[in-house]
Amino acid sequence: MKAIIAMDKAKLTETDIITKFILPAIDNAGWDSMTQLRQEVKLRDGKVIVRGQVGMRKTVKSADIVLYHKPNMPLAVIEAKANKHEVGKGIQQGLDYARLLDVPFIFASNGDGFIFHDKTAAEGQPIETEIALDDFPSPETLWQKYIFFKGYTDAQIPIITQDYHDDGMGKSPRYYQLQAINKTIEAISSGRDRILLVMATGTGKTYTAFQIIWRLWKSRQKKRILFLADRNILVDQSRNNDFQPFGQAMTKITGRTVDPAYEIHLALYQALTGPDESQKAYKQVDRDFFDLIVIDECHRGSASEDSAWREILEYFSSAAQIGLTATPKETEEVSNIDYFGEPAYTYSLKEGIEDGFLAPYKVIRVDLDIDGFGWRPEKGQIDNKGELIDDRTYNGKDFDRTIVIDERTDLVAKTVSSYLQRTDPMAKTIIFCNDIDHAERMRRALINHNPEQVKKNDKYVMKITGDDQIGKDQLDNFINPKKAYPVIATTSELMTTGVDAKTCKLVVLDQNIQSMTKFKQIIGRGTRIDDNYNKLWFTILDFKKATELFADPTFDGDPEQILVRTEDEINDFDNEELPKSCFLKLFEGGYSINGL
Repeated sequence: MKAIIAMDKAKLTETDIITKFILPAIDNAGWDSMTQLRQEVKLRDGKVIVRGQVGMRKTVKSADIVLYHKPNMPLAVIEAKANKHEVGKGIQQGLDYARLLDVPFIFASNGDGFIFHDKTAAEGQPIETEIALDDFPSPETLWQKYIFFKGYTDAQIPIITQDYHDDGMGKSPRYYQLQAINKTIEAISSGRDRILLVMATGTGKTYTAFQIIWRLWKSRQKKRILFLADRNILVDQSRNNDFQPFGQAMTKITGRTVDPAYEIHLALYQALTGPDESQKAYKQVDRDFFDLIVIDECHRGSASEDSAWREILEYFSSAAQIGLTATPKETEEVSNIDYFGEPAYTYSLKEGIEDGFLAPYKVIRVDLDIDGFGWRPEKGQIDNKGELIDDRTYNGKDFDRTIVIDERTDLVAKTVSSYLQRTDPMAKTIIFCNDIDHAERMRRALINHNPEQVKKNDKYVMKITGDDQIGKDQLDNFINPKKAYPVIATTSELMTTGVDAKTCKLVVLDQNIQSMTKFKQIIGRGTRIDDNYNKLWFTILDFKKATELFADPTFDGDPEQILVRTEDEINDFDNEELPKSCFLKLFEGGYSINGL
């Protein structure tokens, strides 16, 4: 009889093993199936693979079972296999999931029992042991082991265990957001007051910040909180989206007035300080007024010791301060790490692409003949204002800064337009120019190269820069996937950070970029994914050799490939894969392929 039962068990599927043996063992140990157990937990979205003009996701496996102390506070991973496998068959797979979730307990089972991998095991004790189905540990047993392993004090526990905000719609943090949130809460509860989080553009830094603030606020560990940014769009997006649950407790600081009636304050640096003493609104309140400050995009002004913005952080030096950035600055003059310390957590562009949360990209490097050989005026040649042009050779770094060559602008616009016309004329496109004047000239040139599209809608091309209110008013339409227009945005600085353009499919670089920080921010305009609108990958058209920065060892998210085409083949951009050692050289008379 026993032999027959064993034979039958061996024929059961993995799902049957989970249902008939593993779940009952967990239930008998006292775990709450509603709040402490999730099945088929998908931790990655699956890397996007690009072939031609088509992107498809790799299939990814899900963790069979994840056990939680409370929702979003994972403790253990359980991997199941069919009974025909050895009991510990799933342990290595479970270890991979445990690494992502940052949990110390891993179980593998084939229905006969469990192999228990315990990272908290004391010295001299076995890390892996076999336990019977009836001996599965209770929630309290694992929680107490976890507390001891982490070294939490009694004072930390209420903060560590404070609930996440639940929107009632089933949204939960991704695994790396969980790690960032939990590690930050842990650090603050232990008394650390300077914390740096490094998360690639498009990975949800603001949502992560919201959950951190929410839990610290709800636990009353932090009662008055300041969220600082240097762009209005960053403040407004936060207030209108992720931060909405704060409701009436939240205000945006305007009119250089800090209202002590509110607990959550969102502000521009510029609204709190300035060169004149009368502009230093932050001095309206005591130094200990805020007990938590979160600094968005802290690689910008706050990183510099002598910046006016740093004054605010130093004035509220008693407050815990959390810096958020995709690109920490580390130079001899400016250092985020010098101020905040080593990052509490880092999630890179490369990791985001590999996990399928960020879009991969292809690069088409376009070397203009005039940039390579330079341009020298004829003797006595004057500009369009009647001024004599200095007699010297001008090169790529001069164009659109020291000197304007209208023909060059037109050639760039023509190439961009040709690419769009032959791939997708309605693909959201951002063109980064050297300055506002350059952005205006580029807008005009693009208008003239896209007459049919402009006749359909005169907002097909818009200049979106800080000096142009009409253009800025169109920014929301540009980033809204439901709005077709504008399609092409020319800009200089305004859209380098904080613009969540999920459906942007083409990023054009016609700006001299020397800073790795700025380069990563610009690349980040295209790395969002939107499955609903078939935005899985994007293309970079590089006219200024900015993508040479890929060779920098600090860059961590290489392109899929660099593509080349002749003029006759331009209709078939991206239909073949060519070596990275090639680039596109554009002459006035056509295209030619050259190896690097």
